[in-house]
Amino acid sequence: MRTYDLFENKVFVLGGDGFCGWPTSLHLSNHGFEVVILDNLSRRKIDIELGIESLTPIASIQQRIETWQQVSGKKIGYYHIDIAKEYDRFLQILLQEKPSAMVHFAEQRAAPYSMRGSQERRYTVDNNITATHNVLCAILESGLDVHLLHLGTTGVYGYDTHLNNIPEGYLDIEIPQKDAPPITQTILHPMYPGSVYHTTKCLDELLFYFYNKNDKLRITDLHQGVVWGTNTEETKQSDKLINRFDYDGEYGTVLNRFLVQAAIGHPLTVYGTGGQTRAFINIQDTVNCIRLAIENPPSTEKVRIFNQITEVHRLIDLANYVSRITGAEIKFYDNPRKEAASNELPMRHEQLEKLGLTPILLEQGLCEEVSEVAKRYQDRCNLSQILPTTKW
Repeated sequence: MRTYDLFENKVFVLGGDGFCGWPTSLHLSNHGFEVVILDNLSRRKIDIELGIESLTPIASIQQRIETWQQVSGKKIGYYHIDIAKEYDRFLQILLQEKPSAMVHFAEQRAAPYSMRGSQERRYTVDNNITATHNVLCAILESGLDVHLLHLGTTGVYGYDTHLNNIPEGYLDIEIPQKDAPPITQTILHPMYPGSVYHTTKCLDELLFYFYNKNDKLRITDLHQGVVWGTNTEETKQSDKLINRFDYDGEYGTVLNRFLVQAAIGHPLTVYGTGGQTRAFINIQDTVNCIRLAIENPPSTEKVRIFNQITEVHRLIDLANYVSRITGAEIKFYDNPRKEAASNELPMRHEQLEKLGLTPILLEQGLCEEVSEVAKRYQDRCNLSQILPTTKW
């Protein structure tokens, strides 16, 4: 029978070179964790494939790690590895390093990219599901007590109009019985994915459910909203530590896209009616949430699910807000996605605040900070990448 220490120091960050992974790695290192990044740099390869670069110039992973050591005096380890393809090597690294927690970002993260064509659909499924299953198998085979934290998405719930009060992961239901009172049961909230990418996150959730039920793995699944912002307290310490800033139609998140468009004088691209409602979180809150989840590990009773969001906004309201602070024009475009013209999204998100999260909200002025980053690097913007090219 396993024994579980509540808190240890070494953390693996799978996909630690990416938009969420890099600032998370620095934040955890800054807070006393021994961080080891495992990444195959696939996000950089996709930039080359799409003919696009981050608005912010990104140093190599080696330069990033060296700069962090110079700035902070702290070391971050790094393995170049494809977790979806190198299972035996991954297991060997796991047994060698013996982390107590593992943060899993090592998945293709963009819904539009996952819908570009058959190649991208297959890659997203092959990479995301195999990587997640390899991680679970390796933890089980190693026999180590590893708390797995996975970055999921609020998109597993879907964005339909019938949603009323979305709980954090689980739903209590009554199952009718023949000639007997109904049985009350707690189930995973019904899933309603809107892309191949979102579907992989739903499949991840089922894998977590099985390995927790069958093998008592300790797992936290973070259903994260749309991330806005680019820098954190750690990435601001040197230009070589700066985080990536995606603004294109494939990988750019909506608020960041609006702020870049405003900086270069392009109309804000509102798709469809703008009545779509989404959950949001600032990148600084993302890293804070992950640290809080590591510092407060779950039991093995069930998969712990947090809705990792801080606020909910309708996209047209978001566009009006950016227009008000920047003077940008708003323009409506045909929606490239198959989705409801408008929806509500009442979503609960109390658990992380109970652990100590103090949310950063749009009204607190960080949009102006992100806007300044967009203006500083506007000459790097490729105008041909502003509008979406993938439709589904």
